Amino acid sequence: MLHNGLTRRDFMRGAVASGAALGGLTILGASARGQGKVVRVALIGCGGRGNGALAQHVEAAKILNDRLNLGIGMKVVATGDWFKDRAEGAGARYGVPRDRCFGGPDNYKKVMETDADVVLMATAPAFRPLHLEAAVKAGKHVFMEKPVAVDPPGCRRVIAAGEEAAKRGLLVVAGTQRRHEKGYIETAQAVVKEGALGKLLTGRVAWCMGWIGWSARQPIKPKTPGDLVRTWPNWVALCGDHICEQHVHNLDIANWFAGRPPKSCVGFGGSARRKAGDMWDFFSLDLDYGDGVHIHSMCRQISGCWDWVGEELVYEKGRTHCSGGIKPQESPIPKDLPYTADPEGKRLFGGHQQEHINLLYRLVKGLPLNEAKAVAEATAVAVMGRIAAYTGQMVTWAEMMEDPKKKPEVYGLTLRPTAEDFETGDFPMPKELPDPAAIAVPGRP
Repeated sequence: MLHNGLTRRDFMRGAVASGAALGGLTILGASARGQGKVVRVALIGCGGRGNGALAQHVEAAKILNDRLNLGIGMKVVATGDWFKDRAEGAGARYGVPRDRCFGGPDNYKKVMETDADVVLMATAPAFRPLHLEAAVKAGKHVFMEKPVAVDPPGCRRVIAAGEEAAKRGLLVVAGTQRRHEKGYIETAQAVVKEGALGKLLTGRVAWCMGWIGWSARQPIKPKTPGDLVRTWPNWVALCGDHICEQHVHNLDIANWFAGRPPKSCVGFGGSARRKAGDMWDFFSLDLDYGDGVHIHSMCRQISGCWDWVGEELVYEKGRTHCSGGIKPQESPIPKDLPYTADPEGKRLFGGHQQEHINLLYRLVKGLPLNEAKAVAEATAVAVMGRIAAYTGQMVTWAEMMEDPKKKPEVYGLTLRPTAEDFETGDFPMPKELPDPAAIAVPGRP
């Protein structure tokens, strides 16, 4: 799948024009088709999402072999997690020796020293920029869960690491699975690339749901760095608040369909029910994409309330929910479907599975795929919204991502503890609710 909007025809035309040696991107030896070759995979972050990603990666090889006869061999060669028992548990499912199941804050370094070709990353988002840089330096292809950072410097680090990965011919696939789903792909092709509905006017995106992860109804009272890692979905410094951790999916769709990140953001929100960690319960944002286009963003994590997760965009000639695909009675069918790995020849799998199918397919075929910038920009929009809401001030994209001189306190804002702090262990525990010092207050000096 070419997530920058290229179709199969566009890609082939560009490849011919540039004389790109695509075969050089494969790690499977001389045979770009991969028959009889083995892909060695490692996992960092062995919680529920990490184990799910690893299972889907292994299944992707089976699907491609069954449907396209690619002959991909799959071997899990290492696992890493802050908690060694988790790494050993994940490794045991795939016959990984215990001495290749690494624990502790430097587990990722040990994983990078192995012979893994592909590294799957599913740790807390705060660790993602550091881990991606290490993977690229080690020459590994990457699947990384979203979001990919928690602050502006982290977002810029991911973009830079993605650019370096592209130079080295390394694939980077992100866990923004909507970009791998048939409905979104076809709708974006017809509406964004082919202009079936005319100019984008406005819209709304949302992730409103109940509590997630720990109940958030009783304090965690962390005493060690490990306590924070174990309960990371409750801490702003580790997950970026739920506006980053969950709502990033919808913000990614807003960017994708607008064709750019917003120019500025204002917003508000607050903490009403949460009793664990230091996050807010809800956010409401006005995202200004320029040219008169405003998109309303809202997200909430409070059980017992109205829920809606989705997107709705309004155009000159109609509207779309983005995910429903294209039906002839609603809008034109895309003239040129974007390229993707469709192993059944008639449909795609669900996004969580398809992203791994696409990664492996492109790997064995020697085709490029790099989603680092797109997922980093979606993460940056979430961070921009959080900063705007926490402070009560307008935040611009230029201030946060482009010009360090415009507003240094925004451009350089770094949440603590950082990933590097966790390796030293030298930092105080964050304040926790109901302590009022734990929560950001708009307008506070």
